[in-house]
Amino acid sequence: MTQYHIYAMGNALVDIEIEATAAQLSELAVEKGVMTLVDQERQKFLSANLPGTHHSRACGGSAANTVIGAAKLGAKTYYSCKIAQDEVGDFYTQDLHNEGVSSNLDVQSRELGVTGQCLVFITPDADRTMNTFLGISGELGEAEINFDALSQSQWLYIEGYLVSSPSAQEAAIMAKAHAESIGVKTAFSLSDPNMVRFFGDGIKTMIGKGVDLLFCNQEEALEFTKASSLEDASEQLKAVAKQFAITLGAKGALLFDGKNFINVEGFAVKAIDTNGAGDLFAGAFLFGISQGFDFAKAGKLASFASSRLVTQFGPRLTIEKMQEVKAFLKEL
Repeated sequence: MTQYHIYAMGNALVDIEIEATAAQLSELAVEKGVMTLVDQERQKFLSANLPGTHHSRACGGSAANTVIGAAKLGAKTYYSCKIAQDEVGDFYTQDLHNEGVSSNLDVQSRELGVTGQCLVFITPDADRTMNTFLGISGELGEAEINFDALSQSQWLYIEGYLVSSPSAQEAAIMAKAHAESIGVKTAFSLSDPNMVRFFGDGIKTMIGKGVDLLFCNQEEALEFTKASSLEDASEQLKAVAKQFAITLGAKGALLFDGKNFINVEGFAVKAIDTNGAGDLFAGAFLFGISQGFDFAKAGKLASFASSRLVTQFGPRLTIEKMQEVKAFLKEL
């Protein structure tokens, strides 16, 4: 019997959401709608010069958001990451622990350095734009992998953002090889159009001969395959993933369960913040299939959960919104 449903690897980043207009982002030369890596000085400059509402910080990073969402639904999760011996790292460790996620941070000593942070700009159209300073997270490596915990997991989930760090990329490849050697299923997220656009070869190296399950949105799927249509992209993805889920925003998602394509309808809501929606989709979906759900049922749960998230600020469901998701789950 496995100890964890999901073992994830990703960049440990403290997320700070800031409400901003597209004009403000343009004035500061921030590329809207994607993730951009920046140095610490640039991040400090942006934080100081954007006058919009600043929301409370939260432990994050894409894969962290995914396993936190899965844990809130009842999955047993583990997260491998790297933080520094600083106040931000202290906050990250405590916040992750409070969310019910086991981690290498529970037992591993920390090094001197700076814990990574991500400024998440939310524009009135609900789009999210991220400027990320990786800090010590960019040094994630083999030392952060708990092979015993990985061996006792159903799924290994890797975020594509790790491709930007050579050591993290190598660690992800190592963890994937270990998982495959012992029958742990592998899941991978393309994470962001810019990751696919600028680190495409590295992502293909991380995917290797393929994964059991791939997560991406439509823009990432088109960029990765260089296809001109969703139909063509979905056919090409079969070459690198046994199964996959392509999120389509308000239109829901397109799933492939290894045999058939499944269309999952979206849920009509007024979106104010799409930050973390794809992460939660993956978390709810992985929770579902780890509980024996078929793709249609897992996809419907994931679509509903992410639709609740975009109606609020922040990458985590509020207590009230999570109660709505759990009530929906009981009715599935």
